[in-house]
Amino acid sequence: MSLVISVVNQKGGVGKTTTAVNLAAGLAEAGKFVLLVDLDPQGNATSGLGIKHAELEKGLYHSIIGTNRLYDVVCNTSHEGLRVAPATPDLAGANIELVNVEGRENKLSDILSEAKHAYDYIIIDCPPSLGILTLNGLVAADYILIPVQAEYYALEGLGQLLKTINLVRENIKPDLKVLGAVLTMYDSRNRLSEEVMHELYKFFPDNIFRSVVPRTVRLAEAPSYGQSIFHYEPGGKGAKAYERLTREFLERFENNQF
Repeated sequence: MSLVISVVNQKGGVGKTTTAVNLAAGLAEAGKFVLLVDLDPQGNATSGLGIKHAELEKGLYHSIIGTNRLYDVVCNTSHEGLRVAPATPDLAGANIELVNVEGRENKLSDILSEAKHAYDYIIIDCPPSLGILTLNGLVAADYILIPVQAEYYALEGLGQLLKTINLVRENIKPDLKVLGAVLTMYDSRNRLSEEVMHELYKFFPDNIFRSVVPRTVRLAEAPSYGQSIFHYEPGGKGAKAYERLTREFLERFENNQF
């Protein structure tokens, strides 16, 4: 059975999708079978792996509303072992359509149950909000990974996110765990980056990833070419950073360090 990890931060622009895409790609490069679930209606994780979501006839939305099985909407990628449950423009309507649906917070969990036997890891890229779709991402997950940009304002809202996670634990899924926080867009020359790192320890005293993701133009460019950083610039510092993060990620599970 696969482990399900939701990549969550309600603040946009913190490297959430970049982390979801490149962690999923890194796991595939390490020989794991991975499903990347694009739960964000913007579809950036989908297009970031070369899939034109606007041209797709069916996607994750159609599985959520029950017209298609998840198996029927999953797409292959250029990484062997990595598949994507793509977001299509229809997914934006799910926030409204699910409001009055019974058991709405379990929709994603229900449809992923049919896929868990086929993958080692399922990575969910959640929307930059705390709406119904993100709630589905939290309920479906075994673990939460929180990317945090190395900027002061990125720390704002972390308390609300952790409060939401605790509410999910108390009312729906008591065994939900925070895997950790990963610092993104890090610049070692910038004193602010160091200060943000120290502040993060107040929120996550025991589970900040040692691997940090540097600020690099190549990571920002790669999605426009529909490629992960491992295919766009395999020898660059962005690829090396996500390779280290992937290795640390796998070590935590292998050694039960979470």
